[in-house]
Amino acid sequence: MQPASQRESGLEAAFRADRAYLVGLCYRLTGTAADAEEIVQETFARALARPPADTERPWRPWLVRVAVRLALDALRKRRRRRYPGPWLPGVVAGDDPLAAASADTPEQRYALRESASVAFLLALEVLRPAPRAALILCDAFGYGAREAAEAIGTSEGNARVLLHRARRALATRGRRPATGELALRTRRSLEELLRCLAAQDVAGVERLLAADVRALTDGGGEFAALPETLAGRERVARLLLRVARRRAPGARVAIARVNGLPAAAIEYARSVGRQAPRVLLRCEVAPGGEIEEIHWIAAPRKLAGVRDLFPAPAPASPA
Repeated sequence: MQPASQRESGLEAAFRADRAYLVGLCYRLTGTAADAEEIVQETFARALARPPADTERPWRPWLVRVAVRLALDALRKRRRRRYPGPWLPGVVAGDDPLAAASADTPEQRYALRESASVAFLLALEVLRPAPRAALILCDAFGYGAREAAEAIGTSEGNARVLLHRARRALATRGRRPATGELALRTRRSLEELLRCLAAQDVAGVERLLAADVRALTDGGGEFAALPETLAGRERVARLLLRVARRRAPGARVAIARVNGLPAAAIEYARSVGRQAPRVLLRCEVAPGGEIEEIHWIAAPRKLAGVRDLFPAPAPASPA
């Protein structure tokens, strides 16, 4: 066994080399950046307290095993708790730099970017934890069945079964990777929606929405949110216009890339009661430009990965 000083030196190198990789993996497993960060911190804490027997071997396989199993435990606990209203992923800023840093091929870069999209993270919610892990490890991170089995803690044969089930479950759910064309279309629809809301243009808002548009709001139980998904053009338009009329005056808005697509970070001038002081507004846009789904994320834990996107408060006026 290596001396403690050498083990710590090796672990420090692994922290620098593998931390972002582990965060990206755990984010896809749990769907929340804050959870992913905590799991990776716990993984390295365990490595320091109870390192593997052979610390001369590469650290990543051992770290992945610990992180995956902690993430699966966290996912199971979340699923057992009753969530207050619709559940939405915790969003992250940017185009997912992990995709460029960790992928060896263009195909893997594509798979990593798609697997970090909000649409894909929502689709993963139909899967049980183990099949979800098998799918992410194999289809996004390029693991073989044997490697995935070791990470999950199962047999290679069972890992293949889990992967097959996961692929079959998601086969009927449309994939929409964050291409440049989709990003441009999303930004145009989002900017026009914000303009129409600010002008209280009822016809303009309804024109932008698909007939069967859905609105999901996630306050995490801390801030006011819809108890269930709201569906239908007129109902969603009425909700958006009412919120804009009551809260838009004085609000600061910044549009930036979130999970690969444009979204609006909104900081309100004032917050009363259970109204959220800041929200992230994003939408899923059809090929024709109509908005099919609107996400209103207010839960602070879900916004941990986008804190820096919110507009800075205006400087105070001199006395």
